[in-house]
Amino acid sequence: MEPNTGIQHREPWNKGKLTGQKAPLRLRDIWAIRVWLQLSSKPRNLALFNLAIDSKLRACDLVKLKVRDISHGEHVASRATVMQQKTQRPVQFEITEQTRDALLKWIATANLKPEDYLFQSRIGSSHHLSTRQYARIVHRWVEHIGLDTTCYGTHTMRRTKPTLIYKRTKNLRAVQLLLGHSKIESTVRYLGIEVDDALEMAEQTEV
Repeated sequence: MEPNTGIQHREPWNKGKLTGQKAPLRLRDIWAIRVWLQLSSKPRNLALFNLAIDSKLRACDLVKLKVRDISHGEHVASRATVMQQKTQRPVQFEITEQTRDALLKWIATANLKPEDYLFQSRIGSSHHLSTRQYARIVHRWVEHIGLDTTCYGTHTMRRTKPTLIYKRTKNLRAVQLLLGHSKIESTVRYLGIEVDDALEMAEQTEV
């Protein structure tokens, strides 16, 4: 009989779960979620979804955005800059017209002021949406359009646009800047592009 050491052994958080890089959304996935949110009249979630795609921010930075971070007076800016919590480095991102429209509608609907958090929490003591709440929202998005939720998460939102940009342009340096990475190697690992490129070349090579 083993002695009782008084130490509790907890199950690892990822036991039985798939781990690793979360898959980016495809264009048809983006539009499926976007149209659903538009038809469902969910102004907050539509603004959150569009801004998550455009900004390419980590969840911890996205949920802490304030109205003043993305707007000038009553107008939403076409570009914004935020300080990344993880790296303490500034990163700039674009805000497309459809995202600006969604943000304006959400700000007006929620009657938000410049100093307010863009995505306020509806539960608990937190003033803004938590990363856990955001993760649950992303889970519902991908589940609704029939995707395997174990393959997608909040990093899906960060990876989606850079992956699409890289596939279209092969400009790795541009993607590095958009993600705010200090090293190009980090971008290569993050996108998994060496593997993708190798597979693509293999598919195009007949033997």
